[in-house]
Amino acid sequence: MDDLRADAVVLGGGSAGYAAARTLAAQGCDTLVLDGAPELGGLCILRGCMPTKALLHAAELREAIREGGAWGIHAEGVRVDLGALFARKDALIGEFAAYRRGQLQDGRFRLVRSRARFEGPSLLRLDDGRAVRFGQAVIATGSRVAPVAVPGLADAGFLTSDSALAQARVPESLAVLGGGAVALEFAQFYARLGCRVSVVQRGRHLLSGFDADVAGELVAALRREGLEVFTGATLDRVERVAEGRRVRFRQEGKDVSIEATEVFHGLGRVPDLDGLGLEAAGIATERGRIAIDARQRTSCPGVFAAGDCCGPHEVVHLAVQQGEVAAHNLLHPGRPREMDYRLRMSVVFTAPQVAQVGLSEREAADRGIPCRVDRYPFNDHGKSMILGCREGFVKVLADPQTGEVLGAACVGPQAGELIHEPAVAMAARMTVAQLAVVPHYHPTLAEIWTYPAESLAESVAASKGQRSAPAPEVEA
Repeated sequence: MDDLRADAVVLGGGSAGYAAARTLAAQGCDTLVLDGAPELGGLCILRGCMPTKALLHAAELREAIREGGAWGIHAEGVRVDLGALFARKDALIGEFAAYRRGQLQDGRFRLVRSRARFEGPSLLRLDDGRAVRFGQAVIATGSRVAPVAVPGLADAGFLTSDSALAQARVPESLAVLGGGAVALEFAQFYARLGCRVSVVQRGRHLLSGFDADVAGELVAALRREGLEVFTGATLDRVERVAEGRRVRFRQEGKDVSIEATEVFHGLGRVPDLDGLGLEAAGIATERGRIAIDARQRTSCPGVFAAGDCCGPHEVVHLAVQQGEVAAHNLLHPGRPREMDYRLRMSVVFTAPQVAQVGLSEREAADRGIPCRVDRYPFNDHGKSMILGCREGFVKVLADPQTGEVLGAACVGPQAGELIHEPAVAMAARMTVAQLAVVPHYHPTLAEIWTYPAESLAESVAASKGQRSAPAPEVEA
């Protein structure tokens, strides 16, 4: 077997890796992609965003049928065929994965199915023993489920997002460890299919990346659906019992235990760096991640990183941007680009959905950034009331002097779609006064943004002794 050479090597064929490879190849760079995963496609397609959203859609359909009685629509004998449900999910994921495989194998760059480890700043060793000599590289090896850190959990046995997606079954009861997006999405999916679910979160509130008022709305909604939610818990241990598993923890100074058929490990993911031999190339890490700068450069000249392996935010659209920035800077060091997280978005696809863009109130306070904040509830908004979605609110953060939109959050119906409106406003550096007067069709969910925007515009104008322009009237 002959050794390999390439101008640029990309380690990983997921979202970040593919984005880097296609960018390099489009500019004529001799590019080699190395991917040793059991299946091509990447986390988002195979075990992340896409399959979980497919399952959540199925649970939403069932819930909508159950809620039809409010409109006099009654369905008798509704049942869930788990085999068919998971088969539909698998068919969709098969289509997405096949498309990505086609992109990776269409000849724009070379693809080798192998893991690799560094043996120097410009040398990799493949599993089959071949050497790969390269000029520059992009590491995009993704992430894996975080190692078990709870005593007894490994012996008791547990589900992860990976294993849960592969099993067409719903346990009688489930203890979910963790309060992040993955943990809560799975918790609600199982609960809506008849499972008794308890959520145990170590932090003071769920969704630690969001403001407490936003997370609190979701907690209230989950509890109304019958889920148990424990926050501020210190996990003690998990043990096997005759009925399944027992989770022991302390909360508010008291010993608490809950029993469930299964335990779901939702305590996060970590960068997949095992076996890469980063030390041999002088590639530094920080808190378990590859250390990078704003240009996606590692501590080894000519080696870049993108996606979950370096973070700091594990979401697909940012991983794609990082891959593109890394590839550009690899090819054009004299015209560098930097990542800008000003428009960072996060979405949780529970019901109600939770989303935010830009600054949160907590982040603004931590960074000493002054802002004005205004909210408007969905329970006073015509379209959401028609839909039966009375939970949650939207809020907008604005610069108190200029009125520029600095951030926004939404907890309520279709939050993942609605959050793009303030994101566009922020991309254009619009003020709340400008957002308030953008025409909105009535009745729509999207027009809810005009209410806090108008209030903030008046507040900013009043602080300057000015009179704000009136918002357009909308006929009911």
